[in-house]
Amino acid sequence: MSTKSILIVEDNKDMAQLLAMHLNDLQHDVSLCLDGNSAMQTLSNNTFDLVILDLMLPGKDGISICQSIRQQQNYTPIIMLTAKDSELDRVMGLESGADDYVTKPFSISEVLARIKAMFRRVDALNAHPDDNPQDGIMRGDLHIIPTSHTVFVGQESVELTAREFDLLLFFASSPGRVFTRNELLDKVWGYGHEGYEHTVNSHINRLRVKIEQDPKHPKYIQTVWGVGYKFSELL
Repeated sequence: MSTKSILIVEDNKDMAQLLAMHLNDLQHDVSLCLDGNSAMQTLSNNTFDLVILDLMLPGKDGISICQSIRQQQNYTPIIMLTAKDSELDRVMGLESGADDYVTKPFSISEVLARIKAMFRRVDALNAHPDDNPQDGIMRGDLHIIPTSHTVFVGQESVELTAREFDLLLFFASSPGRVFTRNELLDKVWGYGHEGYEHTVNSHINRLRVKIEQDPKHPKYIQTVWGVGYKFSELL
């Protein structure tokens, strides 16, 4: 894996330095910010391959910083750190545009596994560009273009996070096949951990809102009760 530039935004100095030490050992270039205001300043003057962002920060909070990053033209993967083990905090992080989250307290090995999985996904996407940027997957009136990371429903462009895009592309590449939540965690997120199935549910719910005409009666991503999800093979 090539050297990546990573910004850690975490007000717990010991935790931030511990993460930075392990990432430096992996030959990554790491910057630290201990509050939200300094993070905004750093982000305005630099670009990063990944931002590790605490939800609760002095100054500007993590949600506001995440939303600000998502307003930029270049897409930067974001892993959010949440101190509270509550569904609301996780949903808020995902809704603001985070690609993944880790709940405190966490093990360093888990965070490093998430980071490595994120970089593998991004590197794999960049390593296999299409010759024709107009090529892609057509499913009904859904057009997925991997090279430009864009999705159209009919003639309307739909903005997806990197994780939402990967999830949709994975589903659309195997129409009719049913995947369990753990399988999706393993194939799309790059790791599988029991108890994180709600991460899949949250992303699918958000994806349905963006691509389905009626999210309560989805045409594309369908629930197979008691098993998991599938992409309709009837399109």
